[in-house]
Amino acid sequence: MDLSNLSAVFGNSAFTVVVFIIALSIIVTVHEYGHYIVGKWCGIKADVFSLGFGKPLVQRTAKDGTVWQIAAIPLGGYVKFAGDANAASAPDAHAVDGMAPDEARHTMPGAPLWARTLTVAAGPVFNFIFSALVFAGLSLSTGQVKDTLEIAQVKPVPFEVGLQSGDTIVAIGGVAVPELSQMGTFIETLPRTAQMDYTVERGGAQVVVTGPHPFPVIVGGITPKSAARDARLDVGDVITTIDGVTLNSFYELRDAVAAAEGREMTLTVWRDGETFDSTMTARRRDIPADDGGFETRWLIGIYGSTLYTQATDPVGIGEALVHGVEGVWSVITGSLSGLYNMVVRNISACNLTGAVGMAGAVSTMASQGIDSYISVIAFLSTAIGLINLFPIPVLDGGHLVFYTYEAVRGKPLPDRAVGIMMGFGLVVVLFFMSMGLAADFLCK
Repeated sequence: MDLSNLSAVFGNSAFTVVVFIIALSIIVTVHEYGHYIVGKWCGIKADVFSLGFGKPLVQRTAKDGTVWQIAAIPLGGYVKFAGDANAASAPDAHAVDGMAPDEARHTMPGAPLWARTLTVAAGPVFNFIFSALVFAGLSLSTGQVKDTLEIAQVKPVPFEVGLQSGDTIVAIGGVAVPELSQMGTFIETLPRTAQMDYTVERGGAQVVVTGPHPFPVIVGGITPKSAARDARLDVGDVITTIDGVTLNSFYELRDAVAAAEGREMTLTVWRDGETFDSTMTARRRDIPADDGGFETRWLIGIYGSTLYTQATDPVGIGEALVHGVEGVWSVITGSLSGLYNMVVRNISACNLTGAVGMAGAVSTMASQGIDSYISVIAFLSTAIGLINLFPIPVLDGGHLVFYTYEAVRGKPLPDRAVGIMMGFGLVVVLFFMSMGLAADFLCK
């Protein structure tokens, strides 16, 4: 499904708002449903399950007494359990005063410590489980590339291509192709010429055909807040020259952008049989390095793509689930590494993203196809689950800290201390939200 068609129908701004609200609503529903269902399993009654804040637009009362509603401001949601002081689940120790023990047991403050802990932790855990299942589903739907270099489809390019779907490439430029794990290095070391020989297996025989470099400058993806996005490049575009110099491989574009060091460049772009010029300026970006740290490079914000898509084999459910868990772990470790490096000032605070930048990122991914959109939802679900585990009062992690104190001391924190810490936590959250918005508007 090409979601970019919706952008043409609704306009770019409306498209961004719609796809972001849909993504956020899915993530919030998963998170809050985790709280709700585990709380229900633990015997804690929920008064309200709300998608959105503010005035309720639609309400329905379930048999168990929970009010399910959609509210006017679609930027989050909450579950208010019986005995909660407010929608932020601030504890109210006096909520059970005068209640019979059996009645108090079904409130948040009156429930056993283990029940409250499981209920609070369930929100982030459900985010992680949801993300893992989404990543696993994407793995099942796309499969994994075959060990042999079999071509599923040759991508449209403005060059002569002798390769065909179904061909299996056995050599490029007279050099036998290596195993899959070494293909990246192999392709990078190939001569960067306009045409080269490909030895392929076709119809039971080996034939030699010609074609462009296997890694021409095809736009395979566009990153948010990038020069390429601002210039409205599209996935599938082919960049043929930079400042009048012909490009035969993506590596030449990479080197030319780095050499320009932020100088304005003119790129010639081929799209659907037509060419046009696009002027853009690369931006300094901090990107993950192989050693686990970060490196600063000049980038225009595009991913490269090979000349062809490779044929795939099906992936088993077990293997797909492993891929799903690995995807969640990768997001968690990458996010923590980025945050740490920002705190110690190894990388710029411009790497922080606020609501506006997040909406732009979702829009960018949605415009590149349904798979990209689903993938970014899973990414954000993991990130939001992780953020909620931070030990900051008003977040789930803050409540878990309160419960840890209660477990160690045998009694909850005093109401006054909880109130002060909740206020402090709110200030911290608003501070980081403000920094994210500042980065959205001030950083390019």
